Amino acid sequence: MDPSLVVMAAGMGSRFGGLKQIEPVGLHGESIADFSVYDAKRAGFSKIVFVIKREIEEAFRKKVLRPMEGDVDAVCVYQETGDIPAGFAVPNREKPWGTGQAILCCRRAVEGSFAVVNADDFYGYQSFRQLYDFLAAPENGPQTTNYCMVGYALGNTLTEHGSVSRGLCGVDAGGYLINVEELRNIRLQGGRIIQTNEDATIRELQPDDTVSMNAWGFTPCIFDQLEEGFVRFLQTHIHDVQTEYYMQLTVSEMLAAKRATVKVLPSRAQWYGVTYKEDLASVRSAIRRMIHDGVYPESLWNGARRA
Repeated sequence: MDPSLVVMAAGMGSRFGGLKQIEPVGLHGESIADFSVYDAKRAGFSKIVFVIKREIEEAFRKKVLRPMEGDVDAVCVYQETGDIPAGFAVPNREKPWGTGQAILCCRRAVEGSFAVVNADDFYGYQSFRQLYDFLAAPENGPQTTNYCMVGYALGNTLTEHGSVSRGLCGVDAGGYLINVEELRNIRLQGGRIIQTNEDATIRELQPDDTVSMNAWGFTPCIFDQLEEGFVRFLQTHIHDVQTEYYMQLTVSEMLAAKRATVKVLPSRAQWYGVTYKEDLASVRSAIRRMIHDGVYPESLWNGARRA
């Protein structure tokens, strides 16, 4: 069975100020997620699972799902704050629980191995090809805990319009992930890459530092591991309305306990994304260049064009 692709599209987009999951960047209104699905299909992925909030379902189906009907096998699952393990009372919280819960929402929607990406990050075809080739290899079958991650150079993932959060990766000599350190408030400043901690201390990072952009490859074994991690997270943070259960937290715990391996698939590709409204112009310009160069067709799908 060919691997599936999970596209996480339930984020609130607080810094962007709107539904960046459906923001048009292509010539016919395609979103970044459309380009990810197009690349994933070319790479061999069979089924697409979108993780969304129910509140955006109507707009998402109109702008994203409907135009690709007939071209792509795609379904939606919902990330809801009330979808937590038994034994916990649902708190008064509006924000989704984070990427760890987002993947758990897909447990009944995917069969076999699967890749995970963000809806608002442009990864490019090669990243999906790397993920597919790893997941389709016999030694990384669905009963193993052999996982993978596309690792980007930090300097290729920044925006000039504000700070970003990135998962800083430790990688061993064999190319395997050691840990992921979630860092916030990373920005360009005077030709340097600066990260400001909560206590106002400054840390300088390097352009070649490997970071996670949430392009992962997993087998179904990850679901039980994420469930266990979510329980531990809720025991401490259930009343912290802003704290999120990051997938990287459980991955780091698994690596420390030697319960899984994560092969880092290095990429020197330029990242494009819409963290801020001001990022849209550069993303649209980059996509126009790629269409001009023949990397993508002018219209990705045969279905209805977006209004």
